[in-house]
Amino acid sequence: MKKVYSVEEYIETNSHWQKELELLRSIVLKTELNEAIKWSAPVYDLAGKNVLGLGAFKQHFCIWFFNGVFLKDEHNLLVNAQEGKTKGLRQMRFDNIKDVNKDVVLAYVKESIENQRAGKEIKVDRKPKAVIIPELLESTLKTNKDLSAAFKALTPGKQREYCEHIESAKREATKLSRLEKITPMILSGVGLNDKYKNC
Repeated sequence: MKKVYSVEEYIETNSHWQKELELLRSIVLKTELNEAIKWSAPVYDLAGKNVLGLGAFKQHFCIWFFNGVFLKDEHNLLVNAQEGKTKGLRQMRFDNIKDVNKDVVLAYVKESIENQRAGKEIKVDRKPKAVIIPELLESTLKTNKDLSAAFKALTPGKQREYCEHIESAKREATKLSRLEKITPMILSGVGLNDKYKNC
């Protein structure tokens, strides 16, 4: 999908659901939510916290609620778009404008705002991946104190990049060659891919 810069442009781009999206938007705009474009779609937030968004697909148009899992869903309108993967996100899907009950949709939107105010949100547990040091690098670090100190000073992400770089080589000779090449980089405190990240 092409990049869009405004909600109007998003609605125009999805002309097959234009009236439907305009209707959903008019309901959401009755609230105090802020409107913006994020991920090339209309997203509505409360004090910087994403509450809901609008979406248009081939077969349906929808409102997605970022923390929809906390909605009571008394009318049984919400679906989990990716069962087993999505924890908090829920969609309210429609395939016909006649199915949109303005009062019911507004009630769900208001409840999602109250839930956001109450701090109800899924906390994503982002545990950092463990750094598994390959044997070859491990034995080199034990014998070279400067290299060991420089390696420990790197961020876990940079450490992982170096470890994976060595471990991904199939032949022992390639592993040795890679270790030789990265040693001065580790000693100077740079990451394996730093030169690409700064482009």
